[in-house]
Amino acid sequence: MAAVKAKFAGSRTLIHTHCQKGDDTIVVRADDILDVMEFLRNGAGLSFDMILDVTAVDYLNDMGIWPYMAELGARFEVVYHLYSVDKNHRIRVKSPLPADKPHINSVTSIWPGADWFEREAWDLYGVVFRGHPNLKRILLYEAFVGHPLRKDYPKTKRQPLIGPVN
Repeated sequence: MAAVKAKFAGSRTLIHTHCQKGDDTIVVRADDILDVMEFLRNGAGLSFDMILDVTAVDYLNDMGIWPYMAELGARFEVVYHLYSVDKNHRIRVKSPLPADKPHINSVTSIWPGADWFEREAWDLYGVVFRGHPNLKRILLYEAFVGHPLRKDYPKTKRQPLIGPVN
């Protein structure tokens, strides 16, 4: 985490950092996600060569959990878990996104393995990954309306019927 702090010191890129029970977490602005991720992948002594997961969190009505969420007017966070096989260390990268435009650049150009993780986050939370090579539903059918893991998704909502008609 010290290398990331040194690299981005004095810029607006880093919003927050913390280490809890040995887990390093950095929070970065969505506009700067590719710069940070490329540094984590290629920076000297970092070598985060594996992306373990990409997911999203919906903080609807819970934005007080992290003070920066309210300050930025953010509702969602995209969460990346990275691992260095060579160095045997991990880091969590989070990026807050607003409710009205949950968009962030895709990291598939850095880690092709992010492909399906980003599709899953799109499908279930509606996070748009700009530049993704094939951003379409992965778990739900194409005619499904909405994103079911959003906290405001109505649990009794009916979806269009698919398949053979009886």
